[in-house]
Amino acid sequence: MTTARTPAGAAPTRGRRPGRSTGDDRELAILATAEQLLAERAFGDISIDDLAKGAGISRPTFYFYFRSKDAVLLTLLDRVIEEADATAGDVLDRLAEDPRARWRELIGRFHATFGGHRAVVLACAQVRGTNTEVRRLWAAVLDRWVHAVQTAIEGERRRGAAPDGLPARDLAIALNSMNERVWYATFAGDGPAVAERDVVDVLLDVWLTAIYRTTTPPPA
Repeated sequence: MTTARTPAGAAPTRGRRPGRSTGDDRELAILATAEQLLAERAFGDISIDDLAKGAGISRPTFYFYFRSKDAVLLTLLDRVIEEADATAGDVLDRLAEDPRARWRELIGRFHATFGGHRAVVLACAQVRGTNTEVRRLWAAVLDRWVHAVQTAIEGERRRGAAPDGLPARDLAIALNSMNERVWYATFAGDGPAVAERDVVDVLLDVWLTAIYRTTTPPPA
């Protein structure tokens, strides 16, 4: 989603010590260790010592790169968001070519990105209630994605492919929020949950029905 792209240079500095290169091997080792450990245990059960040991550095060296383990989690979330935006690309700009195919492409790409980093996604969802920075970051990102979908819905209405109905922003909020909850349940096994092999198609049908009142919207 080009309209939802993170501003250049914004994400790489979040939570890191000033002056650190984003390509620094030690920093990357800390991030890789954190994502690996998140797949094995809850964020609250991971210590600074765990991160330092996994990255092959000392505890004091860890603080040379990150202020806290929360900063590590925020950086991981930033990276997932950047990847999601880059993967989505210009799909919405090509929506009129084949609406069903393009919406499925968009939902599928986000699913692949979030599924590929599900440990980070689940950790952030679990700490969002107590971590103000995670909550603010996710709210800002979700608002950008909502705006991108809102713009796409309005465009489909203008070309006569989608009927008028609920305010496009409200519809975009509901659809994005639905995706968020459905993916969380699927990734966490927090039932009832849609089977992972079916989740993209289930979400797609709901999106198409809500936007077009049909699952076969017309191309341009």
